[in-house]
Amino acid sequence: MTSTREISAIKSDHDLPEESFKELEKYIDSIKTTKGALIEILHKAQEIFGYLPRDVQLFVARKLGIPGAEVFGVVSFYSYFTMKPMGKHTISVCMGTACFVRGSDRIIKKMKDTLGIESNEITEDGLFSLKDVRCVGACGLAPVILVDDKVYGRVKEEDIEEIINNYREK
Repeated sequence: MTSTREISAIKSDHDLPEESFKELEKYIDSIKTTKGALIEILHKAQEIFGYLPRDVQLFVARKLGIPGAEVFGVVSFYSYFTMKPMGKHTISVCMGTACFVRGSDRIIKKMKDTLGIESNEITEDGLFSLKDVRCVGACGLAPVILVDDKVYGRVKEEDIEEIINNYREK
């Protein structure tokens, strides 16, 4: 078990809640064997913190007894993981071949204009993050966007404002 003082020493760059570190530690401790569980643990850490800043990566590395560089390598390799805070809702625009051919370049431009941000940014109100992704595997519905885990298929530019407004109202 990591002590409060050890957690405080790790939490240097961000004001991350100590309770979140304790929740993550409890999760890690509940796993029978952590060998081969790094990705699973990082998923849980991102679920708890919302992103994977350096402090969280170092905490995971210390708990697993592996180099921080190994954790960073996994976090930076997989596009699912983010090292920056995200908005309450993440909008992913598929830029794969089928979606691109059917106009996803226009869809993402309309998203950027409507939200007032670029890809990999967060709106001022913290409500939305925008990402362009390579493929979501729903080519038959192209062009596709995801808002959190909800898939929107055959999206047209004129659909964008209504989709965004649905999440603003929640």
